[in-house]
Amino acid sequence: MPGVVCEHVTIEFATAAGPLRVLKGVDFQAPAGQMTMLVGPSGCGKTTLISIIAGLLRGATGSVSVFGRDVTSLSASELVPFRLANIGFIFQQYNLLAGLSAAENAAVPLVASGTPWPTALQKAGALLDKLGLAKHIDKLPRQLSGGQQQRVAIARALVHEPRLLLCDEPTAALDGKSGQAVMGLLRELAVHPDRAAIVVTHDPRVYAYADRVAHMEDGLLLKVEDGKTAALAGAH
Repeated sequence: MPGVVCEHVTIEFATAAGPLRVLKGVDFQAPAGQMTMLVGPSGCGKTTLISIIAGLLRGATGSVSVFGRDVTSLSASELVPFRLANIGFIFQQYNLLAGLSAAENAAVPLVASGTPWPTALQKAGALLDKLGLAKHIDKLPRQLSGGQQQRVAIARALVHEPRLLLCDEPTAALDGKSGQAVMGLLRELAVHPDRAAIVVTHDPRVYAYADRVAHMEDGLLLKVEDGKTAALAGAH
């Protein structure tokens, strides 16, 4: 079952030199039950594409369907509850709230959707425990290492059990060992038959965790290959 289907997605931005077309008619799918990686050089449109899929960036033409719902047709008032119920987003720079503890940061999506704080904190704490952070749930972001902050960001993205997980360079700020550990956790927690995961990455060392690797360049999708094939190619 397709989790995400993008058809001829195009977007351009106004610049001093005139309109800049960042996506040039992208056709892309991310099947449910799989992890799909988006790879390609900086500036090719990867982050722009997942931002459109998440409904964080508006103004694109074409269609974007997330588990059968066309997100490009949703109004702002419809989009917020749809995102809260269906989408988890892991940002490259974590975007944790400095004044909240690890558990409070992880609980934010649940609270935003109406879950009482005590219940949200309990569920967030249980997930942080699974991520190896049981001793750190009361710490503020500045008291955590980069790898620990990334795990809190993963918990925040997954705590409300979204059907779609979107990750923007989740290993960019991590060393090789921590990056492998994070990808293993994402693979374990996010890939289920009724869910889909899309990971933007520049790191060929993590291709082995993907079911599919979609290559982008200059605003276009060039090819899609099996994750093991891409991993072998990336190792050489």
